[in-house]
Order: sequence, then C-alpha cells, then structure tokens
Amino acid sequence: MKKFNPIRKVLDGLTAVSSSSSSSSSSCQPGNKELEITETLQSEHFQLCKTVRHGFPYQPSALAFDPVQKILAIGTQTGALRLFGRPGVECYCQHDSGAAVIQLQFLINEGALVSALTDDTLHLWNLRQKRPAVLHSLKFSRERITFCHLPFQSKWLYVGTERGNIHIVNVESFTLSGYVIMWNKAIELSSKSHPGPVVHISDNPMDEGKLLIGFESGIVVLWDLKSKKADYRYTYDEAIHSVAWHHEGKQFICSHSDGTLTIWNVRSPAKCIQTIVPHGKQIKDGKKPEPCKPILKVEYKTTRYGDPFIILSGGLSYDTVGRRPCLTVMHGKSTAVLEMDYPIVDFLTLCETPYPNDFQEPYAVVVLLEKDLVVIDLAQNGYPIFENPYPLSIHESPVTCCEYFADCPVDLIPALYSVGARQKRQGYSKKEWPISGGNWGVGTQSYPEIIITGHADGSIKFWDASAITLQVLYKLKTAKVFEKSRNKDDKPSTDIVDEDPYAIQMISWCPESRVLCVAGVSAHVIIYRFSKQEVTTEVVSMLEVRLLYEINDLESPDIEQVPTPSGGPNSQPIVFQSHPSTSSSSSDGIRDNVPCLRVKSTALKQSAGYQVELVIQLVWVSGEPPQQITSLAVNSAYGLVVFGNCNGIAIVDYIQKAVLLNLSTVELYGSNDPYQRQPRSPRKTRQPSGAGLSDINESTVASEDRCKSPTSAKMSRKLSLPTELKPELDVRDNSFSRSRSSSVTSIDKESREAISSLHFCETFTRKPDVSTSPCLWVGTTLGTVLVIVLNLPPGGEQRLLQPVIVSPSGTILRLKGAILRMSFLDTLGALIPPASESWREPNVPEDKDDKDRLKKRRPVSVSPSSSQEISENQYAVICSEKQAKVISLPSQNCIYKLNITETSFVLRGDIVSMSNSTCLACFCANGHIMTFSLPSLRPLLDVNYLPLTNMRIARTFCFTNNGQALYLVSPTEIQRITYSQETCENLQEMLGELFTPVETPEAPNRGFFKGLFGGGAQSLDREDLFGETASGKPSRSLAQHIPGPGGIEGVKGAASGVVGELARARWALDERGQKIGELEEKTTAMLASADSFSKHAHEMMLKYKDKKWYQF
Repeated sequence: MKKFNPIRKVLDGLTAVSSSSSSSSSSCQPGNKELEITETLQSEHFQLCKTVRHGFPYQPSALAFDPVQKILAIGTQTGALRLFGRPGVECYCQHDSGAAVIQLQFLINEGALVSALTDDTLHLWNLRQKRPAVLHSLKFSRERITFCHLPFQSKWLYVGTERGNIHIVNVESFTLSGYVIMWNKAIELSSKSHPGPVVHISDNPMDEGKLLIGFESGIVVLWDLKSKKADYRYTYDEAIHSVAWHHEGKQFICSHSDGTLTIWNVRSPAKCIQTIVPHGKQIKDGKKPEPCKPILKVEYKTTRYGDPFIILSGGLSYDTVGRRPCLTVMHGKSTAVLEMDYPIVDFLTLCETPYPNDFQEPYAVVVLLEKDLVVIDLAQNGYPIFENPYPLSIHESPVTCCEYFADCPVDLIPALYSVGARQKRQGYSKKEWPISGGNWGVGTQSYPEIIITGHADGSIKFWDASAITLQVLYKLKTAKVFEKSRNKDDKPSTDIVDEDPYAIQMISWCPESRVLCVAGVSAHVIIYRFSKQEVTTEVVSMLEVRLLYEINDLESPDIEQVPTPSGGPNSQPIVFQSHPSTSSSSSDGIRDNVPCLRVKSTALKQSAGYQVELVIQLVWVSGEPPQQITSLAVNSAYGLVVFGNCNGIAIVDYIQKAVLLNLSTVELYGSNDPYQRQPRSPRKTRQPSGAGLSDINESTVASEDRCKSPTSAKMSRKLSLPTELKPELDVRDNSFSRSRSSSVTSIDKESREAISSLHFCETFTRKPDVSTSPCLWVGTTLGTVLVIVLNLPPGGEQRLLQPVIVSPSGTILRLKGAILRMSFLDTLGALIPPASESWREPNVPEDKDDKDRLKKRRPVSVSPSSSQEISENQYAVICSEKQAKVISLPSQNCIYKLNITETSFVLRGDIVSMSNSTCLACFCANGHIMTFSLPSLRPLLDVNYLPLTNMRIARTFCFTNNGQALYLVSPTEIQRITYSQETCENLQEMLGELFTPVETPEAPNRGFFKGLFGGGAQSLDREDLFGETASGKPSRSLAQHIPGPGGIEGVKGAASGVVGELARARWALDERGQKIGELEEKTTAMLASADSFSKHAHEMMLKYKDKKWYQF
C-alpha cells in the first residue's frame, strides 16, 4: 500500500494530473474538455471517525441501572460498554484492554460508573460528557476481583477477591484504603478450609456499619466494620450464588447451587428460618428436597401495601430437558414462570426508590439475555413485556448482506413506516418505556438515510438511519413465496445448501421507483414492487433459466435447447435458453431443469408493502447444481433485471416476464476473447454450490475450484450460516467463486470467469457514437468490461407488446483485478444516476392519465437522426480490485489511471456524492480506507483504519453519499463511520447527552417513634474508618493507580458544552441556596422554640419557687 500523505497538499492544487502512484496509460491524453472540470474536493474535506454503533451488545456479561438518572449500562466479554437512555439516546465505549466486564456499578445520580474487568482492573467512567471516558483506573496485581459493591451515596467501594479478602477503594481518588477484611478473620477460627471466593457484599439497609459477606462455599458473615470482627456467621452446605436483603435489615435470602432459596434471620445464625425450592418437589419428613439446577440470582423486593416479590433466575428441575431458560416471579402465593428465548446473563429489578432501607415498590424487571434485552412490567397482570424501542433486533436472523442509502427521496421513510406499522405485535405493556434518561442531540443532518439488511432466513429489514439514529421501518419475508418442507425427510434433493436455503445474498434497490430485487443463496432472484394496498396473487409469475458454461455444448444446440411456451425473442445469432415449462429429470436419474426451491402453486396473499412481481430461478443442468449469483442489478426505467454468476449472464424483462439474453461469459466476447480457454465440462470438476455468507468452513475442494486472492486465502464453497464467524479472510462482500489474477497463465486453472459488476446507464456504447443510448456495462472477475446495447420499444402499450432487443456492442475495456464498481460522470464531472421511473401504485386500475404516464416511463434518449451533433463527453469511472480508470466517452481514451494498491486488494469501491461533488471511496483488505477525487483520481484520504479480521466486515462494508459508511462490526452490531470532515465536526452536537441534572429523591422519613427509640437506619462515618489516619497506608504492591484520559476529555467535553455546564452550575447554586435558606428557616424556628421554652421554664420556676415539696 503506497502512502499518499507526503504529497497530499501538493496534489490538491492540481486537477489534471494523476497521482504519483498512478501510472498513466499510453492513451492518457487529457484534452480541453477534461481540463475544464473544476474539482472542489480537497483533503481538508475528509476526516475519518466512528459515529455510532447500533444493535444488541455482542456477548453481554454485565448489567447496571441508575434509578435516578434512569440510564442502563451493559458490559460485554470484549470489554465494550453500551449505555442506553430514552429511545434515541445510546452510547458505545470500549475498554482499551478488551478484557471482559465482570460487573458494573453506577455512582447513582453522580454521572459516573465503575467497571470491573477480568484482567483485575477497576475503571471509573465519566458520564457527564457526550463521549464517556475513563477518569481513573486501578490495577490489582496479586488478587483477582470477583465482586464489587458501592453503597448508595457512598464514596467507598468494597472489592471482593478470589482469595476471599475484601479491599476498599476511594472512588474519588481511586486509591486503596488501608482497611482490609481478611478471609481468615471473617470465618470461624476453628474452620480449616478456605471459604472460597467472595460472591456477595452488601451493607445492612438499616445499619451501614454491618457488612454482609457471602463466600462461594456457603458461608455468610455479618461483619461489624467498627469493631473489625464478625457478629454472626451463617453456614449452609450448598454453594451460594447470590444474596439479597429485606429492606428492614432483619432478614436476608440466599440462592444456592442445588436450586434452593434459604431465608435467614440476622440474629439467628444457627439455622435458616425457611427453605424454598421454587421448581422442585418438596419432600417431607425432614428429608432434603429434590435437587434442581442452580439459582444464579435472587432479588427480594418489598411493597408497602402487598406481598414482597422474590425474583430469581435458574433453579429449574433437572428433568425439564429442552425447556427454555426462565425467570421466576414469586409474589405472595402466586409463582409465575416466564420463559425466555435465550439464556439469562443477568437481571435487575427496577424500583421506585434508590434507598435500600425503604419499601422498594418494584415496577419492572430488566432481563439481559445472551441475544436480547427484555423488560417485564410487574405492575400489570400476566407480567407483559414492554415494547423495546431500541434497534436491538438486527441479528434476529444472522445478517448476510447490507446496503446503505443516504439522501433518499423524502417520501420513502413515511411510506415504509406506514406499511411497517401494520406488522407490529400486540400484547405489550401499556406503560411507557422505563429507561428514559438522557437528552437527544441536536441533529444537523436533514437528509433521509435508509439501511437495508438481508438475513439468513430470507427476511429483509428496512431501517430509518437518519441523523445517527436507527429505527426499524419494515420487514419483508422473501421465503413466503416458496413451499416449505415440513420435515427433513421431505426436503427436496435439489437443495444446494444444507441450511438457510432462502438466505439473502445480494440486494439491488431503486429508491425512486421503490423496485426491489434480491438474489438468494439457492440461485434465485425475486423482483418486488411496492404497494400500499393488500392484494392476492393467484399465480406467482416464475421464470426458470439455464446458465451454462460448457463451450463445446454450443456446438449441439439441440441438446441444450428446451421447448418453451413463451420464450423471449432471440436477438443474437447465438443460441440461448429461456425457461422450461416443466421441471424434468433424465431417464438415468440425473437432475435436469429442476430449480432448487419450489414456488407456491396456491394463491398468495400479499399485504401492503413489497409484493412479488416475478421469481427467477436457475435450474440444475445435467446433474450440475446452479452456481450462485455473483452480481445483480435492476433498472425500473427499462423494466429489466440482470444477474450473472461464474457460468454467464442473464437479462430478464420483468414487465413482459421474458428472458432476453442468456449467455456464458465466453460468448459475451464473441471473437474478441483474449484468453485461450480450454473447453471443459462442469461435471468433471463438480463444484459444490453455495458460498459462505456468515462463515467459511474448510473442506476438501479441488484447488482449481477455489478462488485465489493475493493473500492466498482459501475458502470453501459449502454454505453454512451460524451466528459465530471465523476470523478468516474472504474474497469479497459476497464471497463468490472468482479469480483474483488477471494473468493469462492462470486461465487454465481459473477458466470460469464470473460476472462481478453490472451497471445500467444511458451512455455512448461505441467509439463512433454521437448520441447516448440505454446500455448495460458488465464487469468480470478477470478485469474485463463489456458493453451490451439495449434497444427498448416505445413506452405505453408498445412496451408491453414489442420485444426488448439486446446485443453485445463489441466494446471491451481492460483493468487489472476483478471489476467492483462502474459509474458515469457528465461533462462537468457530476454523477449521472441510472435512469429510473418515479413510484406509482401498481394495484389500481389504469385510467388514461396512467397510460400517458406509462408512455413516459423510459427517459427520452436522443437518437442520431434528431441529434445536433452531440459532442459532450461522458466519463466512465471503473474501479477494480487493483486499479481505477477514468475513460472518456465516446472516444474510450483512458484519461486517468491509478494503481490503488500493489500488495493488497480492494474489497469495496463506491463512487459517491459528497459536498456537491463526486469521489471514489475504497476499502482495502489491509484495512486502509481511501478516497480519490474524480475525474483526476487524486488521493484525498488514506487511513489505516481496520485490518480485515473476518469476512463479515468484507461482506457488509459499504460507502454511501455525504461521507457515510457502515459495516457489521459483530454478528449483532452495525458500526457507522464517516469520512466527512463536516460530519466529524458536527458529531459532538448530534450525540445525545447521558447525564441530566436530576434532584435525588428525599430519604425515607424515619418516623417519630423510630427517631425517639433509635429504630431507624444507622449511619456510619466511613471516612473515620477507611481514611488513611484511621486505617493506615495500604499495601503499595497490591494495586497500581493509572490516571485515565477522561480528565482531559472531560475538559474538552465541558468546553464543548459550556451552556449545559453553566446550567448545571446555576442549578447547583440554586439548590445550595435553597438548602441554605431552608437551614436558616429551621435555625430561626429552633431559636424561637428555644426562647419560648426558656420563658415557660422561667414562669414555672417563679410559680413554684417558694412552695415546699409537699405542697406540689
């Protein structure tokens, strides 16, 4: 990879010179026309940064909630931190070490969070800035952290370790206290065995001086912090998983590894007062209950006017094999078992008060599952769940491809939302989503953005991605059009994939006409039209296409020709095949003319939204399965869809439902084929069809059937779609079989040339052309670009009756490496969009106006006879895996050429609009993201951003207009990035705020009698106990303090949000003034009361002054 940075500024001033890394071709003679183009994009317009991350946190491991700020935090096994507030307020942070998060603890209403990691570090995060940062870190070196506890409104954090000791950390300075609770002091002196790691720490809700410590072995200790000794020890012969207090501090409950719950009186350590087996059979006569699975967590929450809630996870009976994970809610005499779709990682009960010594009044339970987040409403009968407003369902089925569209037509999002709103499930809680903290950012981006994701189950989701948010709009299930096999035995033997036969491989979408075309893994293509009305389709239109590779088969067309009732017109002297009317098998049992999937033969009810227009399937040929589709394009103005694979190319007229062209790649060249290819039969080197969309599995495939890359990455053609992805390099985002070498010597081995890129346009097709005409540009994996001319009939009824004639033009262009993207610029250097029609409702009877509009569907192209000697140029921009070329049309002279990379290859290249100009954006396999000006291909940006670690990124990375890009960073999350300087500068304003000034609720009233007789909560001056003067200096070798970057970041954040900080300061001053005022009032009242008391006492003294004791 050549670096362009040293010469960047010099090159910015030049518009007609290609870069130092480009090698000018012999025909690179820029004329006056080229020099007239003024390029406005400079390197200052580009900057790369991450914007937001959407989706469910991958591999979650910890959960925390701030009950005052109403912010939820989730930690993951990869060290990520995701924070959620009200819908639209989300934040992603990452621990540098990448170690798994064990536990999270909010400093409630302080705008801070403590995280504990498996590498035995504690981190303090500052949440008072839009991008949270670490303020302090503390690295333990001799002990492993197992549990942390931070009491409400305390600055002292208790840290339990694997050795059974408890250390205390000052969260303000992030330093250790000299006060340590050693395990051998906590347990009975007579005990000879180690109690195990600390699994629980909590202070008594009514007495902060008493600390409850749970050890894994089953020992629980109530430790007196002042006297530094154990008050009580509670022993049970089953391991402990969690402990929870009753709010009055007189009882606590433990969950154990045998599926039991034990309830203990604080002052009765000898024996628990109650044993509960929520899911086991209770056996009488003092025998032990039937063992169950461990209860991993229990919470004990009280209500003022009703029975307490005991909520637990796990504890199911061992005989419930195959039963889904459950959350159990015990309330009074009722027990509700709530089944979950995935294993439970953690759960938290949301309560009305943050004070542990008050009635808790639980109202919801947040359940963190391995692949979902569920919030249960405890206040309604039946415990319904809340409708989740976050975009956490990206991975509902594994994502197999995605596309990103910025600056869409403004009416698209409302249209998709209106049809998607009808798909919503019923039965959700009527209450508002309880996680409601934070404030939205101020969005400056006003253009609509849409993300489309294709999934392994054949579903497609449309997402509103405007202004760095994400919300699902509409879901389309493409599998509905096919017959489903009811059981494995019923599976057709024509399947070419083991599982997920409907998986989406490619998406081609025209936002203007709303025409959608998808290609699936079973070599099928479906065209959809958008309608706001429900319709029932009696017979689904279907075409079957035979795509062949064998050259010698062309000598005997009678073998390949299949009788068709209504084949499309043959515009070529070459024989092509249309769809057969029936599927058949030859007499010797070899499958032939059989598609991989069966289209439904019954009437298909199609709801409003996307409705099937046509299904196209490639069929088996003489026992050979169809090869997967490697490129796809649809054009609504021409009414055509085109697709190709490693065998050839097919063009289909979806209006007339006819195959127009069906040629092998070799036949496209005609007599101009530059390669000496050996005819070969696909049956000799049978290649299992199906390229990995979500995985690559190593298998023994002949080396000549493998695709070669510069990095010699091997891939299997066997499809499998698990959620986990192996970190192996794949060839491209669609991972199809292709050659990565353009040298003629390798052609013998890589004789199958796949179609890798397709682009409809209205341009000059041959050198002598004086006018533009509709055509199709075809790019192949060997770096060849071929042009096919489209002769379209006039609009209106003629379009429905007359055939579209397609013919290769003979124009051939060459580049190094497989062709990835093609696009066209006008004389001024502006991007020419493909022709398209505007959307119209398909399910209404056509009146005269509609027919007139239909006539105007195809853009008017100037014919040579009526043209006025058109001399205006166009420029074809072609990007391959290795090169980019700008070719002047119609002369076909290469005016600019750039070798993008020598040592790697481009995975994704897009020609995009940005700042009223156009540029080429590339993502290379070595992790570099680059942009180049057009047409001169000057380097504008080159950042080593992301080394390609797995094929998921290669498959899903895409650029779009206005400097936006995205990729699937994990199986469940989309990472959005920007390469626009303007967006980077505005990002701080666009991001939401997590912390908002909220007054902490008042502490519970102690009551008259409790105040009089001392029955209320006992406070503790922890500073006296844990400060250096009382506890001494801590061990220096135990933990190392590391200052974090958050201090500087915090200053930056404060500088960027001065108004917010001033508001907070003013609010704090007001609150302080108010409290001082209240204090003054109370002082005055006390003085008045004391004065009154003094007067009364003086009067009493005078009254009884001279009386004797017996006179009273």
